Amino acid sequence: MRVADNEDERGATAAGIAAPGTVEGPVNGRTGDCGPFSVPTSGPELDAAALSGPGGYRHGAALVDSEQQLLDVAQPYLQEGLDVGDLTVLSCSPETGEILYRRIGARARGLEADPGLILVGARGPDIFTHLRQYAHRATQGGSGRVRVLAEVSVPPEERHAREEMRIEAVANHVMAEVPVTTLCLYDSRRLSPELLASATDTHPLLVTGTSWASSPSFRDPAAYVRALAAPRESVENLQPVLAVDDAPSLPFLRHRLIDALAALVPEEEQLEDLRLGVSEVAANAFRHGRRPVSARLWAAGRQVVCTITDSGDAFDDPLAGFIPAHGFDLGRGGMGLWLARKLFDHVDLLPGPHGFTVRLSTTLR
Repeated sequence: MRVADNEDERGATAAGIAAPGTVEGPVNGRTGDCGPFSVPTSGPELDAAALSGPGGYRHGAALVDSEQQLLDVAQPYLQEGLDVGDLTVLSCSPETGEILYRRIGARARGLEADPGLILVGARGPDIFTHLRQYAHRATQGGSGRVRVLAEVSVPPEERHAREEMRIEAVANHVMAEVPVTTLCLYDSRRLSPELLASATDTHPLLVTGTSWASSPSFRDPAAYVRALAAPRESVENLQPVLAVDDAPSLPFLRHRLIDALAALVPEEEQLEDLRLGVSEVAANAFRHGRRPVSARLWAAGRQVVCTITDSGDAFDDPLAGFIPAHGFDLGRGGMGLWLARKLFDHVDLLPGPHGFTVRLSTTLR
């Protein structure tokens, strides 16, 4: 989504997008022609938050309940990023993007639009990898920092809301050293009360207008994710299509799982993804867990769920698998859970009294 170039000023105005020169307003003390729109000043609160400049991850949430509140938060934040030379990225629904592009006007050509930084367009590990790629680009010029406005998407199912909560908490850990500022928009007109309430627990900063303040209820990411409910998937109450107890070897378990998936997954590309995901998790169970190792596979409608359980009790890292275990030098390995999270919609790590279970679930295309 882009604003028309200067040479097509009349076309931009006709489309409802402000013509160049009409929205340059006072941001951080800079002056300009405010035109028909009044642009809020960023004020000392935004400056004090040090949203640009050196340092690691800065993660804020804004709860809004109207278009005006959305604009009061998002417009100065984005314009501030453009002013200071941040690589400024907008990741939101087309409807919200249209509102912001129309309000910011011609200056919005400096924004990048990328739906791949929110869960509606990508899975968690891909979001974090993509943010790191933006951070690398930012080192080539400008302020050296990335600034993202991310609209929290409306989850179609309860487990998608849980995934949103998990990703927001995990971001504070896996992105801690990366020079990115992310402002997450939570629209109370569209999101559930549970998802709205999670914003103050998963974001260290809360945003109202241009004021950024510490969240008094922010929780340690590992403690938060560990405490998230992980109820049984409904299909787990059905008879499994595959049940393996005390698999004699990794190749045996892999072959049983892969053969069962082949009968369930019609699309070849997705079948290859799911085969790789279950193979990696099965390998982890044998290499890092304890025997016996068991597996279950369920399918109903378009949903597939697989659990792989070993008898170990030493692993307890709820943040594992969102980046490779040994960093992004993939030659060092440590990619099993990371690949599983990239290939399945949801991956739950479930330690229990009788061992450690990885639950993989996804929707068939």
